[in-house]
Amino acid sequence: MSQRKKIALIGGDGIGPEVTREARELLVLYRDAAGLPLDLWDLDLGADRYLRDKTTFPAEIAVAIQRECAAVLLGALGDPRVPGLEHARDILFGIRFGYDLYANIRPVRALADRLVPLKGRGAKDVDLVVFRENTEGSYVGIGGQFKRGTPDEVAINEDVNTRKGVERIIRAAFEHARAHGKRRVHMADKSNAMRHAHELWLRVFDSVGREYADIERAHVYVDALCLYLVQDPSQFEVIVTNNLFGDIVTDLGAALQGGLGMAASANVHASEPGRVAMFEPVHGSAPPLAGKDVANPFAALLTVGMMLAHLGWPDEERRIERAVSLALDEGKCTRDVGGTLGTREAAAWVRDVVARELRAD
Repeated sequence: MSQRKKIALIGGDGIGPEVTREARELLVLYRDAAGLPLDLWDLDLGADRYLRDKTTFPAEIAVAIQRECAAVLLGALGDPRVPGLEHARDILFGIRFGYDLYANIRPVRALADRLVPLKGRGAKDVDLVVFRENTEGSYVGIGGQFKRGTPDEVAINEDVNTRKGVERIIRAAFEHARAHGKRRVHMADKSNAMRHAHELWLRVFDSVGREYADIERAHVYVDALCLYLVQDPSQFEVIVTNNLFGDIVTDLGAALQGGLGMAASANVHASEPGRVAMFEPVHGSAPPLAGKDVANPFAALLTVGMMLAHLGWPDEERRIERAVSLALDEGKCTRDVGGTLGTREAAAWVRDVVARELRAD
């Protein structure tokens, strides 16, 4: 029996607890029916906890996760009752920055032709992955406001890029390409306008890319990248970019694969795969949908697949993808992707398909 893998689960806010519950049931299925050595640790963290006792992300929980857990499954964070998002910032950044999970990996893969919103394009044209730098850039929180609230107010946010940070995310993209038989890596920046910060990306992309002679490297400005993704997404296999641009490009990518309800993600320390990693569907907390049994659970289920692959069971990621694809083909899905089922029923249908395959094996 393999060494046991402890997974921390944080449902969070809005629809987060609903989709995390369905993802948890999938993990239970793998633990009980397939015998995977998984231990689940449910954490009471999110807006409800913050409003109850001001707890965000306690230091003892952060230490325990780092010492004991192989992965974290995060539902979603954000609640209008906490307008400053103090709890969300502490939890999300505490995990990403605290554990140095510098590689945000976002697959952009359509699982049904009808989900692709581009004329004359289908699922075969949308199959790429974006590597977003996750711990630097514009999101480090360096900056401030001067003369706030006056006509002379000045607001500044710094875009921080280090040689180490840029090199390791670019190398992670090339390593992924090589490991998965991809032929090309695109790097997106805005070095024609942000000459100092993004010229670093150009130089590092060139120097690292020379170590991967079997893989073509291509540079593209991020605004042009958005245009090209809409014109012909099939030309892209692996894209690497900075924190802010990655945030934008991946949401555009989600639209190509059927919406945020189909978008999974991983946050990892790519050069040390044994460290704790965090996995999350990227659709956000969507407070108006909470408690209505309408949220799409497929992003959360696909995120479980990414987690299982990361933990050493890549066949299970493919199994879950097949089950979700079948659900889409059969219309056993939520309204946002053309079905009529609720959150619970759509997720249960996928789990039933997975369970039948597991029994057949």
